Amino acid sequence: MRQLLQNLKSGLLEIAEVPAPGVSAGHVLIRTTHSLISSGTERMLQDFARAGWIEKAMKQPDKVRQVLDKARTDGVMAAYEAVQSRLEEPLPLGYCNSGVVLETGAGVTSCSPGDRVASNGAHAEVVSVPERLTCRVPEGVSSAEASATVIASIALHGVRLVEPTLGETIIVQGLGLVGLMAAQLLKASGCRVIGIEPSSHRARLAGQLGIEAMAPMPTDQIVAAIAGRSGGRLADGVLIAASTESNSLIEQAAAMCRKRGRVVLVGVVGLSLPRAVFYEKEIRFQVSCSYGPGRYDPAYEEQGTDYPLAYVRWTEQRNFEAVLGAIGSGGLKIAPLISDTFRLERAGEAYERLRGGGDALGILLEYDAAREGATDRTLQLRSPKPEGAAVPAASVPQGVAFIGAGRFARGTLIPAFRAAGAQLEWISSSSGSSSGVAARQFGFRTASTDWRGALNAPDVGVAVIATPHALHAPMAAAFLESGKHVFVEKPLAIGLAGLAQVCAARRSASPGQHLMVGFNRRFSPLALDMKRLLAARQGPAAVLSTINAGFIPKDHWSQDPAVGGGRIVGEACHWLDLMEHLVGSSWTDLRASCFSGVDGEDKMTIVLRYEDGSQGTLHYLANGHKSFSKERIEVFFDGRILALDNFVSLRGYGVSGFSRRWLWKQDKGHAAEVTEFLERAREGREPAIGFESLISTTLASLAAVESAKSDRLVTRHEMEERLESAIVSGAGAGR
Repeated sequence: MRQLLQNLKSGLLEIAEVPAPGVSAGHVLIRTTHSLISSGTERMLQDFARAGWIEKAMKQPDKVRQVLDKARTDGVMAAYEAVQSRLEEPLPLGYCNSGVVLETGAGVTSCSPGDRVASNGAHAEVVSVPERLTCRVPEGVSSAEASATVIASIALHGVRLVEPTLGETIIVQGLGLVGLMAAQLLKASGCRVIGIEPSSHRARLAGQLGIEAMAPMPTDQIVAAIAGRSGGRLADGVLIAASTESNSLIEQAAAMCRKRGRVVLVGVVGLSLPRAVFYEKEIRFQVSCSYGPGRYDPAYEEQGTDYPLAYVRWTEQRNFEAVLGAIGSGGLKIAPLISDTFRLERAGEAYERLRGGGDALGILLEYDAAREGATDRTLQLRSPKPEGAAVPAASVPQGVAFIGAGRFARGTLIPAFRAAGAQLEWISSSSGSSSGVAARQFGFRTASTDWRGALNAPDVGVAVIATPHALHAPMAAAFLESGKHVFVEKPLAIGLAGLAQVCAARRSASPGQHLMVGFNRRFSPLALDMKRLLAARQGPAAVLSTINAGFIPKDHWSQDPAVGGGRIVGEACHWLDLMEHLVGSSWTDLRASCFSGVDGEDKMTIVLRYEDGSQGTLHYLANGHKSFSKERIEVFFDGRILALDNFVSLRGYGVSGFSRRWLWKQDKGHAAEVTEFLERAREGREPAIGFESLISTTLASLAAVESAKSDRLVTRHEMEERLESAIVSGAGAGR
């Protein structure tokens, strides 16, 4: 399919050929007929993408601070590479879409194949959208008009926050696309609406829609004009639908309001509020958030949990319904707001028209609803090998399939595999844009949104799984059963059931198949130095790992136990593996404790005992400061100490023949890990990390969460028994 993508680094706009998405539970697959370009948001993105480095930095001072913090802790090169990786991510454009339903996922009840719907889908021939972000289009509303549903819902939500009542005077500052929609909705609510707009063309258009319009004036003059038109009462409310970096509009809005009036911000303006006038008039100020209640709430948007009608009358989906009703009744006119219409293949001209400013308002894109190949989920970028070509044995790595094309895969893993000489054959992701762009960037033969196609692909001998954590275990098991070598990013599994699934698949796999988990830190050159220096120790060691993990919101997918497994299972496994590797002995039992309260799991201390009498303590803390090192590992042994700081420096205290080693660039071992995995599999040697060690680390992470929740000691023996029981249960269920 074709999709519009923006490169934030180069500023180039591309109509990219990418695989079409599939449909998942709770989602709706839509064949696009029209999409509307947002004149505000998308022009802002265009301007940002085309700006120089200095201007980009000035527009995002908070991001600059993050980069500086990363440079201090991880090194300048690591910070530079992170910025480059972020800017090279393809940015899908658009969020105002209408089309015809092709397919619905499990649980979808509000629409069926063949229905016309509006959604917040991107500018693409096919989009997959959560059900809560779609709405059926009623008869009497054209698909072209319906494409304005989402942006009109932004206007409607702002109007609702103004709380207009019949007969009130409401000012709309800025008569762009959102402003003109808001003004119409306010007029339909029985309000006297006065728009303030510098463009004479937009002012005339407002007049044609029955909206009074005024040119901007100095504050004292405009206050006098509003007083004259409102019987001296001034405005009951002001809706700001304009964009400026100054505070002038917010100051003028307050001046135009009556005592106890309302000011609602839908646009983007300076927010140094003039306290005196807001205080004296007791003005209520509120920022409007997108389409309405439910926006950015994963439980609502992704999981489909609706808000009760009795308590939240207007959710974002119900706002969609209201907008379509207003269009159908004539209360909201869309056709006069469409200034230009372009075919998708002329999208470049459409965006030049947008950037040209002038009279451009709504710019509509039309799609060829019958174009062949638009729904194909797999895209061949290079010709496959001839049929009948010899396929090496499973023990010999050949083509590599990447399942997942996210930031970590594109920025770290794919470059590491390519540098190690891997033949890049297949890349799959749920987003066709990410897999399609990555395929062209790195030279994959095939891009897809259907990962199962790689299971029996004859040119694929290695599968790399870099998806959300809940998918790791079932995908690893599937590829093991298909005879492939498997490299799965940590964690191996987020629960005993998934781990049992992998164990069962591993037991039935051929002896030459390799399973690797991305515990890269043990392959870092400084970790290798630590391992070497610890080899001759005489007594037990004490390993202390302090991880300044940083704050992640609770609604982030990694914090969701069902998707990411939580931060201990999903991330702390790195250091549980490293500590066991440095000690060289298996853990026997552990006890974990965390902060009380609902946010405590990512602030945990885990104390482990090992078979040789050593002890490990992991402090995994999300409440520290960014300027402090993210990772510090200290080992106390035989009257000596080794201290590893952020995988940049290693220092020895009392260690004969070793004082300090510095690296010019942080090295967490990713490249060495991948090279070791491929070479060992190719040569038929033992895996770089034994299967028992992979199981041990996974059980330790699961045991830590169990211990913290139950406030008790958890033994390895207990976890192994539970795992074996899960394997037996799974085998029984599969018969």
